[in-house]
Amino acid sequence: MNNKLKLPLLLTSIAVTVVSGWQMYSRFQADELWGHRPLFLYLGLVATVLLLLEGRFERKMKSGRKLLLISLLSGVLLAGGFTPMPFFPLMFVGFVPLLIVEKRITDERGMARGAMFKYAFWGLLLWNILSTYWVTNTLFMAGLLAVLPGTLLMTIPWVLFHHTRVRLGDRLGYASLPAYWMVLELAHLHWKDMSWPWLNLGNSFARFPEIVQWYDITGTFGGSLWIWVLNLLIFFLVDNYFYKKEKINISKSILPAAIFLLPIIFSFIKYFTYKETGKQIEVVVVNPNYEPHYEKFEANQPTQLKRFFEISRKGLTSETDYLVFPETSFGRIWHNEIEESPVIQAFRGFLRDYPNTKLVTGLSSYRRFEASEEPPKAPRSYVRGRDTTIYESYNSAIQIAHNDSIIQDYFKEKLVPGAEYPPFASLTIFRPIVNALGGSMSGLGTQPEREAFFNEDKTVGVAPVICYESIFGEYATGYVRAGANALFIVTNDGWWDNTAGHVQHNHFASLRAIETRRSIARSANMGTSGFINQRGDRLDGNPYGEMGFRRGKITLNDKVTFYVRYGDLIARIALFLSLLLLLLSFVRGRLAK
Repeated sequence: MNNKLKLPLLLTSIAVTVVSGWQMYSRFQADELWGHRPLFLYLGLVATVLLLLEGRFERKMKSGRKLLLISLLSGVLLAGGFTPMPFFPLMFVGFVPLLIVEKRITDERGMARGAMFKYAFWGLLLWNILSTYWVTNTLFMAGLLAVLPGTLLMTIPWVLFHHTRVRLGDRLGYASLPAYWMVLELAHLHWKDMSWPWLNLGNSFARFPEIVQWYDITGTFGGSLWIWVLNLLIFFLVDNYFYKKEKINISKSILPAAIFLLPIIFSFIKYFTYKETGKQIEVVVVNPNYEPHYEKFEANQPTQLKRFFEISRKGLTSETDYLVFPETSFGRIWHNEIEESPVIQAFRGFLRDYPNTKLVTGLSSYRRFEASEEPPKAPRSYVRGRDTTIYESYNSAIQIAHNDSIIQDYFKEKLVPGAEYPPFASLTIFRPIVNALGGSMSGLGTQPEREAFFNEDKTVGVAPVICYESIFGEYATGYVRAGANALFIVTNDGWWDNTAGHVQHNHFASLRAIETRRSIARSANMGTSGFINQRGDRLDGNPYGEMGFRRGKITLNDKVTFYVRYGDLIARIALFLSLLLLLLSFVRGRLAK
């Protein structure tokens, strides 16, 4: 790069980094949120590092700087195509620049896994930053844990693909990349320590449920496969035209166009012909709008109860079947003597005026364990005098009604790494990080199976989906198999300030509605409270920062979709193919020596 241009760019990137970092520090000292400032901090840091290192790219490879810019283009395209951005077709070309870079690396250096890692890392890092920078509003360390490990894991499929293509040739090599990538997505959905499926490719289309109605068959992995097939086909067209100097062949362009249009046409047909049938229930969802960093956990519970009840009275009618409060609305609830809790007593007193209404609410709760009981999986303890009490802490949900003698409860199973469960808890080096996040090395207690909350005659079953659990497709189907004919999502989206985070989270709920064909009532403490029908349409949601309620009728559904029955079949096929291709490439590599 021309030094006359490099110096001003370097000074600008350093200035952006310093100014945004100082603003974040100042706002932290003033108990104010960061908003979009982490985005500028990260972009300034990345630009500074790349400008300082750009000479090394050129020394390692011919046109190294150009290849770096091409890699970064992938990050921009993928961020532009990912919800809530409206340019979803960009997802179908987002990986083409990286595929061009991989081809150039292979042509010039053959097997060069280090080079593939390097270029893939910077492009994918930019995508992670542009799409998930908002996590940093929760805590600076949480943002780093979301962006950096997530990017490093995304590079693994690219390195494996490069290795496989060199060993097995183009046909199997290019087929391996979608398979390896979907195995990574599958891992994000099932492992505990590093679970981060937020950027799984099938989530990209969540803003436009009209075009992915076939997710009730394939789930989001159908979207991932769709993206990969089109990226590869478009790359082959680009490669033929620019590198092989072949003339543009209209017939070869028909296949990508058909693969782009046919799923959309099929989806629109399903969308406009789908009819909701069945019993309707009236639901009121409450948005108390407590800022979680500095307000929610500081306010005393009588004050919070007063706000919740005042909002609820404005929304409830004699016909209301369910009242829904957000995640962790109230705390200090011991399940051992739950009826003695002042909060539970207040609920029962309030519901006395609404005998037909059931309340579903999120709680921060606990359970003590006696010495004779099986010890908890996430044990905590406190000492009082000579007595030591062993207990477990939960992010939970309950259903309560004035005339129900039994309170139904559910304990969140899909925990947020870092905030609710310490990644790699057995490694003590992570203890300072966990403490900084306000967590425990034991994490929260969980329950292994989904369950539904039922009414008296079990004709209505609602799923208590808690926050992070709503981004796990196959996991959500467990609620349906447990008898849920509607999904209630309780969440707290104010951790991320008014950024893309709460919008993405709300959009993802549309995908769960399509996959399960279950209507959704969503109650958020900040963020969007509202309703989503079985087609994934988001109805009557409140704007960010508005305190209040939404009242609506949702339709129950007892039918089971193909996806609920069979889950992520595409991902499991990808896992089988990945293992087979890795074995073949390993054998081919051994034979070549």
